Amino acid sequence: MKVVLFCGGLGTRLKEYSETIPKPMVEIGYRPIIWHLMRYYAHFGHKEFILCLGYRGDYIKKYFLDYNECMSNNFTISEGGKKIELHTSDIEDWKITFVDTGLNANLGQRLVAVKKILAGEEVFLANYSDGLTDLNLDLYLDNFCKHDKVASFLAVQPSQSFHVVSWNKDELVESIKPVGNSGLWINGGFFAFKQSIFDYIQEQEELVIEPFQRLIQKQEIIAYKNQGFWACMDTFKEKNMFDEMYAKGNTPWAVWDTSR
Repeated sequence: MKVVLFCGGLGTRLKEYSETIPKPMVEIGYRPIIWHLMRYYAHFGHKEFILCLGYRGDYIKKYFLDYNECMSNNFTISEGGKKIELHTSDIEDWKITFVDTGLNANLGQRLVAVKKILAGEEVFLANYSDGLTDLNLDLYLDNFCKHDKVASFLAVQPSQSFHVVSWNKDELVESIKPVGNSGLWINGGFFAFKQSIFDYIQEQEELVIEPFQRLIQKQEIIAYKNQGFWACMDTFKEKNMFDEMYAKGNTPWAVWDTSR
């Protein structure tokens, strides 16, 4: 099953990094977030990726063209460093297609730009490329197939630290509580689509605005509630959160790591 990764955004709220590198290339440990995400999908057997490039697409291309597997695998060197023997490999069986989909294109436009590459795919996956999860993807896809709808997305509870406030008609505050305890659910950016999703996208439309409204009206979209870990790298604060988790060995998204 092919995986479409939207990699063209500017990431303006990650300004400390996104002025020089694209948002999906911001690192967690010694690998960028997009690598962690691709390892996640590959763990469940989905190893064909389509990267929808935009801002600094050259940076992403160069990263994979110069990819060094020794950085994330055990290896043995001999003959004074002339011979390198990898004990394991992470991307040798991946197929990655790089497509320049426009500097200022929205997600709907980027998806339409790779429609031809998705021809013949009855179902495909897509992702914002800025979030990680420990979701059991097999269960997620089983649920999608069971409902037999056009689209599905992962619903998550916000990980941000702001508070939700409610008040009465006299402006007296009735409650204030962390957004994570508010019962609010948001789109987590992990999608599954049937090929017919393209019937719902018109020219220049943003994916989750007009097309999703048509899907809602036709009762052709479902949401799957995430009961485990999910977090996105949307701000510098969240970048620090990921770094701290990684430093402590707390990497719930690394479902491929059997030593966890």
